[in-house]
Amino acid sequence: MNCDLGESYGAFKVGNDERIMPHITSANVACGLHGGDPGVMAKTVSLAERHKVAVGAHPGFPDLMGFGRREMRLALDEVRNCVIYQVGALQGFAKAMDTSVQHVKLHGALYNMAARDETLSKAVTDAVKAIDKSLIVFALPHSALAKVADKVGLRVAFEFFADRAYNQDGSLVSRAHPKSIFQDPRKVVERAIKVVKEQEVSAVNGEAIRVSPVHTICVHGDTPAAVKLAEALQKGLTKAGVKLESVGSFL
Repeated sequence: MNCDLGESYGAFKVGNDERIMPHITSANVACGLHGGDPGVMAKTVSLAERHKVAVGAHPGFPDLMGFGRREMRLALDEVRNCVIYQVGALQGFAKAMDTSVQHVKLHGALYNMAARDETLSKAVTDAVKAIDKSLIVFALPHSALAKVADKVGLRVAFEFFADRAYNQDGSLVSRAHPKSIFQDPRKVVERAIKVVKEQEVSAVNGEAIRVSPVHTICVHGDTPAAVKLAEALQKGLTKAGVKLESVGSFL
C-alpha cells in the first residue's frame, strides 16, 4: 500500500500524515514543487522511518497554486531537470536520516500525462536513470510510462488507485467528474480485493475491465476520508490473505 504524503506547505496543512503512516508500506513524499517544503520533507521522512515505511519521491509540475493537478507544457529538458531536482532533494533528506529512497511516483498532471505520452515518459525515465538506476517507477499497467521505464531497464511497480474511478481504457477518470473519487471504505476495500484476486475493476460506466496483476495499491492522502480508507484497506486486504510489504522487498 502506498499513499501520497508530505504535501503540506508552510502554514497550510494537507491531509493527516501521522494517522495514515501506520497503515501503509510505502510513502510518496512531495518534494516541494506541487506541495511540501524542506521542513515537511524532513518530518515526513522521519515519520516513515519511525513506522518502517519505505520512502519514495513524489515529483510533480512546478505548480503550487494548482497543487500540481493542472497540465503544463514544459520542454523535455525542463521536465527532466524538475524530476532530478525533486528526487535529489528527497535523497538528501533520506541520506541525512540514514535511509534511502525506494521509488519514484509522479504526481497529478505529470503522472497522467506521462501515462499516455512516451516522449514525456522518456524525459522522466532519463532523469530517474541519471540519479539512481535501482529506483522503482510506479505506473499504471499498460501505460506509456510503464512501457518506457521497462524498455530503459528500470523496475516498474504496477499501481492501482483504490479511491479513484477508471475509464474503460484503464486510465483515471478526471477529477472534474462527479464520480471520480471513492470515499466509502467498504467500496474501496471491495475494489482493491477484486483487483488483487481477479485482476478486474469496474469502469465508471459499469463495464468490467481487466488489469495486469498489480504490485501496489494507492490511497490519496488529501482525500477527506483518507485515514478511514487507509485503515480499512490495511485491515481488509490482510483479512483477505494479502500480505502487505513495501515493493522493494519483492520486486
